[in-house]
Amino acid sequence: MEKLLCMFPLLLLLLSPPFVFAGHDYGQALSKSILFFEAQRSGYLPHNQRVSWRAHSGLQDGKASGVDLVGGYYDAGDNVKFGLPMAFTVTMLSWSIIEYGKQMAASGELGHAMEAVKWGTDYFIKAHPQPNVLYGEVGDGNTDHYCWQRPEDMTTDRHAYKIDPSNPGSDLAGETAAAMAAASIVFRRSNPAYSAELLRHAYQLFDFADKYRGKYDSSITVAQKYYRSISGYNDELLWAAAWLYQASNNQYYLNYLGRNGDSMGGTGWSMTEFGWDVKYAGVQTLVAKFLMQGKAGHHSPVFERYQQKAESFMCSCLGKSNRNVQKTPGGLIFRQRWNNMQFVTSASFLATVYSDYLASSGRNLRCSSGNVPPAELLSLAKSQVDYILGDNPRATSYMVGYGNNFPQRVHHRGSSIVSIKVNPSFVSCRGGYATCSKRSDPNLLVGALVGGPDAYDDFADERDNYEQTEPATYNNAPLIGLLARLGGGHGGYNQLLPVAVPAPKPVVTKPQPSPKPKTTPSPASWSGPISIEQKMTTSWVANGRTYYRYSTVVTNKSNKSLNSLNLSISKLYGPVWGLTKSGDSYTFPSWLSSLSPGKSLEFVYIHSASPADVSVANYELA
Repeated sequence: MEKLLCMFPLLLLLLSPPFVFAGHDYGQALSKSILFFEAQRSGYLPHNQRVSWRAHSGLQDGKASGVDLVGGYYDAGDNVKFGLPMAFTVTMLSWSIIEYGKQMAASGELGHAMEAVKWGTDYFIKAHPQPNVLYGEVGDGNTDHYCWQRPEDMTTDRHAYKIDPSNPGSDLAGETAAAMAAASIVFRRSNPAYSAELLRHAYQLFDFADKYRGKYDSSITVAQKYYRSISGYNDELLWAAAWLYQASNNQYYLNYLGRNGDSMGGTGWSMTEFGWDVKYAGVQTLVAKFLMQGKAGHHSPVFERYQQKAESFMCSCLGKSNRNVQKTPGGLIFRQRWNNMQFVTSASFLATVYSDYLASSGRNLRCSSGNVPPAELLSLAKSQVDYILGDNPRATSYMVGYGNNFPQRVHHRGSSIVSIKVNPSFVSCRGGYATCSKRSDPNLLVGALVGGPDAYDDFADERDNYEQTEPATYNNAPLIGLLARLGGGHGGYNQLLPVAVPAPKPVVTKPQPSPKPKTTPSPASWSGPISIEQKMTTSWVANGRTYYRYSTVVTNKSNKSLNSLNLSISKLYGPVWGLTKSGDSYTFPSWLSSLSPGKSLEFVYIHSASPADVSVANYELA
């Protein structure tokens, strides 16, 4: 998030070519949007880092304060680690996986999405060294924004700022509790020890936020110019309670929502925005879900008021409320000129999940203009995503690297200066401004969603136009859920069923006779039309034993649909998620009936040994 900029004249491009509508590759856009998070990583980069122009950075973070704060994410085009938007990013990444992890698995991106979450939560664990202490910022926006340096070169102040009982920050602690709780759901099956650790931190952070109340930017005052908490902290306390209830099923947090809904604004605020600062619409959507799940109990009257406000938000996005959101002539939701896309993706994500909640409960949306079928909400979200990907008056994709016409001069230090791996010469504080010109980025910031056009669909691709050309992690986090849903479909999945895993738990059914395959069992060294790639994604020690999580991606490399697949898995000593066991072999998960040409499915397993032997027993193409 920028305040200072390179001083070049802002050129407004007023050309408005006609709309060019085309089918979009949501799977490709999903892959790119997740990749962006790797470009935003701070700390020691892993061996499997795919954004190769980045290198290690911020390796002394926290040292002066006697704490290890290496890691986490840079929020946008700068080199500061701001805790509030980072936590919101992780919450929304996790929510995306919780709702649409099965679709991500089908496209082979579930592992990458989970790694994006873990990069954030690993940092939050470090940033929360004691129950009532949380480090909420590393670096200072004022000194950082004066410089234009690669993160690998930064010479700016890396002071670490914290909240504690004497300097509280209920909004920051509450949002971080929500992030930890949501992420604990993501890892519950694949990494139960890690999931339990996240939930412990979430419990402590919520207690800290609730007991020692105050706005975080009154304690961490250097954040005020960049991420001021306008909405206060009541929304984050309710938001954290909702996520802790979803993660723990602990009635205390449901009661908290019921007791405090009226006094804390959960039932009172009719919102037309949702984002890193204002969480009410998100809280209202989750509480409406609990109500539709039949969990409200004696809190039903209060929860119904939450739901009325959730539906007011949905109706305003559709233009069917007494107070509607503004839209550009091209149809884009418009909240503000400065990084408007954050509101587009967040609102569209809420519309998408609420559409699926309604469809699962068999009811319509209630607007002042009458009942609205849930499909209209999904259509709205699709229209916003299609606009982002290029269906707009300028025929511009606002995702870097997607389509033929996308921003080339992104307001981002790392992408605008030649990679340290190409030219290791030190870039001084002001020296980087020499690259702040009209030439294109030397490093492509693939998947980055920039701030986007103004209220009239106009956009100037200039590096100093930070309001429109700066990307942010919280722009992309809801987008991955949207893209997974649009690319993978609904698949008859009941969104209101309790979901505690990133992909639905495999359903073991009575063994069915296997369909007669058109091919013979595969040879030991498989070279047919189905590829199998395995990798270890994480490891941890529990009770003196080292456990490994392995991700396996199966890809249909043929030009025909894969209608039947039986995998043989030997040397497996732990549980498997993402496949259905059938006799002595494994088949498609229950939600997947076939695999289209070029598509992949991902499954994971955990054990304390080397990778299992996975091979194709038989298959059928059609």
